[in-house]
Amino acid sequence: MNIRKLKKYITDKIKNEIPENLTYHGLHHTFDVLDCCNQYIKRLGLSGRDAWLLRTAALLHDVGIMWNYFDHEREGVKFAKELLPDWGYTQKDIKTISKLIMVTRIPQQPSTLLEKIICDSDLDYLGTSSFYQIGNTLYEEFLSYGVVKNEKEWDKLQIKFLSAHKYHTKFAQKHREPVKQKYLQEIIEKWK
Repeated sequence: MNIRKLKKYITDKIKNEIPENLTYHGLHHTFDVLDCCNQYIKRLGLSGRDAWLLRTAALLHDVGIMWNYFDHEREGVKFAKELLPDWGYTQKDIKTISKLIMVTRIPQQPSTLLEKIICDSDLDYLGTSSFYQIGNTLYEEFLSYGVVKNEKEWDKLQIKFLSAHKYHTKFAQKHREPVKQKYLQEIIEKWK
């Protein structure tokens, strides 16, 4: 159960198999989510086992997007169930990791602390100075997959999404939510 070796394995798999039009859901996003989870692990002093399961889920949470764009969480769970026994994970571990992957599905409805952390880590950028930069990569991806047709549709989708989205951890509620609200208002003002 070596997380570094697993990270290299997942990294190589994504590098070799990911479609080029995944401008948001690429390796950079996986690493951003993992880094954010690591910050929560440190900030909250999480135990070794919880930290290990959270890191594993962060690495795998979007891997299924390579095979099914619109149901990637389920594909990721399927992949995790096939992969992780060979890496020394127990069925109990895999069940926890599967729940952590599935809870990132929109709309997010986490109940445990680890679920709240992975959800907030997955969408951390919404409340950071990277909002527009990272958001533009998602816009390009959505154009490619036909989720939106133009900037106006994108902004309408953003307004709907940002209005409904909630952060779940105390840290994100305090430090990310106010910034996210500022961006929401900017997008609303843009179309007035």
